[in-house]
Amino acid sequence: SISLRWRLQQLQSRFTWKLEEEDLQLDDLSRQLELGQRGATAHYCRLLAYVRYLQVRPQEALALLSQSEDRTRECYGEDSERRLIVTYGDMAWMHYHHGDHKQAESYCSREKHPSGSSEFLPEVFGEKGWTFLKFSKSLYPAAIQCFRDALKLQPDDWEWNTGLAIALYRTEPQPAVLGTSPEESPATQQLRRALKFCPDDGVLLALLALKLQQQHQHHEAEVLVEKALVGPNDDQVIRYVAKYLRLQDQLDQSIGLLLRALKGSSQSAFIHHQLGLCYLRKKKNLLSINSGSGSGCSEVQRWRRLSIHHLEEAVRLKNGLNSAKADLALQYLSPVNGNNPADGASYGILGYVARAEGDYRRAARFYEDALEREPQNTEFLSILCELRLQLD
Repeated sequence: SISLRWRLQQLQSRFTWKLEEEDLQLDDLSRQLELGQRGATAHYCRLLAYVRYLQVRPQEALALLSQSEDRTRECYGEDSERRLIVTYGDMAWMHYHHGDHKQAESYCSREKHPSGSSEFLPEVFGEKGWTFLKFSKSLYPAAIQCFRDALKLQPDDWEWNTGLAIALYRTEPQPAVLGTSPEESPATQQLRRALKFCPDDGVLLALLALKLQQQHQHHEAEVLVEKALVGPNDDQVIRYVAKYLRLQDQLDQSIGLLLRALKGSSQSAFIHHQLGLCYLRKKKNLLSINSGSGSGCSEVQRWRRLSIHHLEEAVRLKNGLNSAKADLALQYLSPVNGNNPADGASYGILGYVARAEGDYRRAARFYEDALEREPQNTEFLSILCELRLQLD
């Protein structure tokens, strides 16, 4: 009915938060959330339920929401209702789409918190923030605002401080010049604050180490990395520590950690990308050592093949991973032998990435290079024309 539809639209739910399906990479999201769900967390069940709905698997979606409700009650007891508001909203919408209006009405009634509007509860802001942070890079700024809104109401809550720290880390650009700075960045400051509430959180420790590495505060960074590795065996921690080791040029240690993590997360685009970068660094280091001597050629090709293999896997698993696409394209172009059509495709990938990053001038140059190698490619020509119009 019209009145039920109106009530549903007032709910706090992933169905009312304007999550655009075209912004979500459902297959990649599904893989990530399935791994998280193995830890039996209610949080991952709720997120995976929405993905299953979008994948037109409604029965699985409803079952996951039921699991999430049960696990939330086990964890929070009498305080569960505030944490279940968004779950009730999702349940109401799913039953509505499934044609069960009676159940939808029932969950509509349960969604409203006794204290008044549920919209301004910190638990709702937090749930919204985690959803935005997990679902799409384009939603990171909205996630930051949600966590800030939650912290206005609960400034010392460990979960909202952690969410804000991770969101700021992901959105903060790397400084143009690495080195010491008189002031720490907002992400660094927030990571320190979050660690006051969760001093042994391996992910927070590893992320802060990466930020301090940029500031050349190596001693403190190394202490944090060692502490992060002491905790439980967490693939996410291993991934970030491996990145730290790669940036320190400790490539064998980084590769060892990543290969270990790959055994439990073979479908992780992040791990494959990091392995690809490690092997790429190995190749570059060997080339610089043997510059002009011609020795070590077979070993260089070995590192190049391994790099390409893992970068291809990263792109296959997560098509929107533009940085991996660019790294892969550069490997295809190294070395370039004549006008191979594959070289045109590689320049096209570089153009695509530059365009996605908003650097239209650099994108135009890459598409010009692509057209030199594939002069009959109408797609490259069309994109280049669009870019030139934007630059005029």
